[in-house]
Amino acid sequence: MTRAIVLHPTDNVATLLADGRAGQDCALEGEADGTLCLADDVGFGHKVALCDIAAGDRVIKYGAPIGGATQAIASGRHVH
Repeated sequence: MTRAIVLHPTDNVATLLADGRAGQDCALEGEADGTLCLADDVGFGHKVALCDIAAGDRVIKYGAPIGGATQAIASGRHVH
């Protein structure tokens, strides 16, 4: 099982601490507990959606917006 860190309680993305593969469970650490099933292959240091993010919604990391979704992103998908 790979791991990801959630840096702030309001974040809607987590950062992977190791490479993860589609279909693999990912253990969440930091400001979130539990697991998330990865929908895509996601590399170390990349972000994954913790919940569904609608097109136009803000991507939140560190408790602050770091960008906007140009299309809908389902939970567990790679965010880039």
